[in-house]
Formats: sequence, structure tokens, C-alpha cells
Amino acid sequence: MPPPRSQTTDPSTPPPAAMIAESAQRFEDLEAQAQRLLATFTRAGYEHVAPSIIQPANMFLDVVGESLRARTYVFSDPDGDELCLRPDLTVPTCRLHLARHPQGAVPARYCYNGSAFRYQQGGDTNAHPREFRQAGIESFAAADREQADAEVLALIVEAVRDAGIASFRLRFGDLGLFRALLGALSLPERWRRRLQHQFWRPDAFRAELNRLSSAEALRAPARKAEVIDRLNPEQPAGALNEVENYLERAGLTLLGTRTLPEITERLLAAAADARETPLPATTANAIESYVAVKAPARAAVRELSRLLRGHRIDLSEPLQAFQRRLDDLDAAGVITDDAEFSAEFGRNLEYYTGFVFEIVVPELGPKSPLAGGGRYDSLLAEVRAPVAVPAVGSCIHTERLLALLQGTAA
Repeated sequence: MPPPRSQTTDPSTPPPAAMIAESAQRFEDLEAQAQRLLATFTRAGYEHVAPSIIQPANMFLDVVGESLRARTYVFSDPDGDELCLRPDLTVPTCRLHLARHPQGAVPARYCYNGSAFRYQQGGDTNAHPREFRQAGIESFAAADREQADAEVLALIVEAVRDAGIASFRLRFGDLGLFRALLGALSLPERWRRRLQHQFWRPDAFRAELNRLSSAEALRAPARKAEVIDRLNPEQPAGALNEVENYLERAGLTLLGTRTLPEITERLLAAAADARETPLPATTANAIESYVAVKAPARAAVRELSRLLRGHRIDLSEPLQAFQRRLDDLDAAGVITDDAEFSAEFGRNLEYYTGFVFEIVVPELGPKSPLAGGGRYDSLLAEVRAPVAVPAVGSCIHTERLLALLQGTAA
């Protein structure tokens, strides 16, 4: 006969009633905090919206990038439609905007508060829960990009300060600058795309840069040479049949998520690489020198100017835009003297295209920013706007904010 329930209770575990009360109090605290944040946003002219939690998976997974794609909860409904729980609120807000304005390029500013969902490899923790809340803002189709960047960051800083956080550090990056650098260098377009794709992963980025700089590394791997050597990158029409025949001869069956066209595209790229001249050392050195720059934001502008002049690369226009953004931030009350610029910083969402930033506090550390955001000028077109629409946004991680205010951040 099993012992009475009271005898099997772990004395270190709070009674169920206490746990329920604690959870209810936390929910109330988060709601009250969210209302204060939203009040700051709506006073500034941002419309409060509530994007859908359930999103079409294919559209979402195509734009968030590999890192977040692997952490998104995906499921099928009884009709067979593949759906997902939103892993962030930016893409859902873009879709809401397009539902209202199908042409996309209509100025609008939105704010929101709600849950997002991501698989956490280290388990469900206070700093990185599977279900977490974001309170944020998105600005679409503003004519002056630098001014809009500054406005969004200044409002997020104001909200954080209004919530009671006085001490924090700003971290900046600029993917637009990096893209301009690659555009000024002589290299195949597919290599530009590949380096941009790997930019968010510093180790993978450096491995790819080293590969593109080595004739031996570019050569077709022995296990794939049989098929790669038979492919002509300038005549892709027959490549699909060639790859299909190779798989049949080798007795290989398609498994996993890659389709035959996707495999063929990768093999065609490998065939083109095997015929390509490696990156010159001067070009690789220019890229390596650029991504190594880390300095206070205004000093970084001077350092980048000096560095690029030494490589005879003219990026005066994007550097002037970066300087203008700093001036706009200072004018809005965001002092940039101590803000750190890191050339290799791009956040972990692949839809960003320009200026990016994070608000970091010592209690949480650099891997758990209190807030972050940036510019994403191609995202609305990727979720089916007919034209590219300038856009910038940011969100605050409200559980982290509450933990800071209550002294429970670890």
C-alpha cells in the first residue's frame, strides 16, 4: 500500500498553493511592467497591435536564418498546413502591416507585447525560457534611415530608463558597412552571398574566408569529385539529371531535408569554386582587418576610415551615414561616447541588413542582452511585399528586465 501523499512530498519543494501564488504574482508583475513599457511607446506615437501567435512555417523559416530555424516549434494542423509558434514578433508584425497595406511602402509605427517561443538547448532557464515575452517597436517606410534608427534606439533606451534601469552598455554593429565592403572588393557574387550568410557565426565565417583563399581548399573533395568534375556551372540545365544519375550509380537515397534541386545547386557552386581563382591575400587581409575592428563608436569611424584608405577602398558614404546616426542619437539624449562598435557583430537573426544594436548589463552578461534590434530593409519583401521597404525595430526581453528590477538576475 503506498504511503500517504504527505509522506512522499519533498520538503524542499514549495507547496502547490505557494507555487501557484508565485506564478500568479509573476504574471501580474510582468503585465504591469508591460503596460508601463507600452505607455512609453504609445506616447511616442506607436500603435499598439497584437500579431498572431501561430504563423505559417514556410514563410517564417525562410527569413529567420539557420540559427533560429533550428529552434522554432513547428507543427502541422489536421489539413496538413505546416505552422509554427512565432519565435519572435518582428516577422508577425511585418505580416500584420502587409495585411493592412498590401503595397508595403506606407509609413507606420507599431508597438506590441507578447510571448515568443524558442527551443533552448540548455533547457528552460530564467534567462532563456522556452516561452518568453518581448515588448517592442517596429518602424516601417521612414524616409530618413539614420534618423529612424536613432529614433527607435532612443525610444528603447527611454523605456529601459523609465522602467528603472540606469546603468547599461550599448553595443553597435553595421551589416550595411560590411556589405558595402564586400561590394567594393573584386570577388564572385556567390562568394559575397556566402560570406554574408556566415557573418553571424564568427568561427564559420573565418573558416569560409580561409577556404576561399586556398586553391587546395577550393578543389573538389575526392568523395564528390566524380560528380563535380562532370558539372558545368555555365550550363546548369542538365545538372539535375547528372546528379540524379550519380546518386543512382552510387546507390544513394535522398534522406533528410535537402531536395535534389538543393543538392544540385550546392554541387554546381562547388564546381564553380573548383574552377575559380582563390581570393588574393590583399583581399582576404582587407576583410580580416575590417572584422577585427572593435572600438568606441566614434573612434571606430576614424579607425575604419584609416584602415580602408590603406586598402584603397572608398566607403566614405556609408561611414558618413554611420557618423550621422551617432549625431542623431546624441541629439536624442543617447550618449554614444561609451558605446562599443564591433565590426563582426551582427546579432543572430539573418534578416538584419544594416545598423544593429544591443543593450547589455553586467548582471545578465553579453549572451543575454536586455534589449536589441536593428535595420531590416529586405524583410518585408521577403514576406511578400511587392517592393523593398525600409524598416527598423527593437524589442525588450521583459523577463530579464523584471529579474533585474527584482534583483533575481543571475
